Formats: sequence, structure tokens, C-alpha cells
Amino acid sequence: MEDKLREYEERLSEKNFKLTSQRRLILKTLIENINEHPSAEEIYQLVRKQNPHIGLATVYRSLELLCELGILHELNFDNNCRRYELEQGDKHHHHLICLKCRKIVEFNDDMLKNLEDHIQSQYEFDVVDHRIKFYGYCADCRKAQDK
Repeated sequence: MEDKLREYEERLSEKNFKLTSQRRLILKTLIENINEHPSAEEIYQLVRKQNPHIGLATVYRSLELLCELGILHELNFDNNCRRYELEQGDKHHHHLICLKCRKIVEFNDDMLKNLEDHIQSQYEFDVVDHRIKFYGYCADCRKAQDK
């Protein structure tokens, strides 16, 4: 975790920002909850456990800055709630979203790369990014519904 924090500190420094204690705590919290895709409010609740003096506005401003610097990605899963995840380098992935419990599962499938290549050649369109979301019901919710 310290290696990641140093990497983020370098990226902030390159843009003339400091890794303040509040930003460090927010990043540490996101690293510890890397698979959770928390909202700003959820991040706020988690960081307040370690620093009860941190304000919600500080969390929002920090998240906005970290997104601008490409350290975080803001995700919108069509429920009017922004969620956040740390950038993961070359690990491109997509999301499965359960409509009942709202669980979010990441997946990666090379088949989508073939589709991107096809679109580029067929339409002479330079694809630089894509985001795919599948909505449905997770196994736990399906089992509960069957009972």
C-alpha cells in the first residue's frame, strides 16, 4: 500500500499538489476497499472513523481533484449515485450490476477487444476508450427470489 501511496504522491507533486493527510487517508481508504466502488458519502463515513474532523466538502474536493489527475475514475451506474474506483493502469474492465442488491462485479473479456478492433476498421473510428455495463441479477438475489 505504501508503494501505491508514494506513486500517487508523485503524481500529485508533478501537478504541484501535495498529498495532504486528508488525501492520504482518502486514498488509503480507497486502496483498502478497492473492489467496493464506494460513493463519496460512503468514503466520507469510512474516513471519519479514522479522522472525525474531516469534512464532507473536503472529501468531495479531494475526489474531484483525484479524478482530474486520473488517479480515480468516477462511475455512474444510472442510479444517480456517483461511485469511485482507483485507476488500474492497463487493466481495462467492465461491470456487472445487480438490479436488486446493487452489487457491482468487475470483469474483463478479450472478446470486447475484438469488437473494438472491428469498429475501428469498419468505421475508420479511433476508439480510445469504452465502458460496458451489464444489468441483471446476481446469483445471491436469484437464489433468494427462488425460495
